[in-house]
Amino acid sequence: MKDFLRQLLTGVDGNISSKRTITLVSFVLVSIAFVSNIFFDLPLKEYVFLGMLGFTASGLGFTTLDHFNKK
Repeated sequence: MKDFLRQLLTGVDGNISSKRTITLVSFVLVSIAFVSNIFFDLPLKEYVFLGMLGFTASGLGFTTLDHFNKK
């Protein structure tokens, strides 16, 4: 599991990427918010959820650009 996370967070240059780390954390938080809103009936403001969803999507986009912009 530790090797899988390290491989998941490793950037193109072989170091742990802060963009990938922040994107993974925001994805986990969006997933927790979604599950808690559906199953535990905890109210969540729509603009908070959409803001975090946009943050996650932009992080994935920037990570994808790094992949295709190899030196």
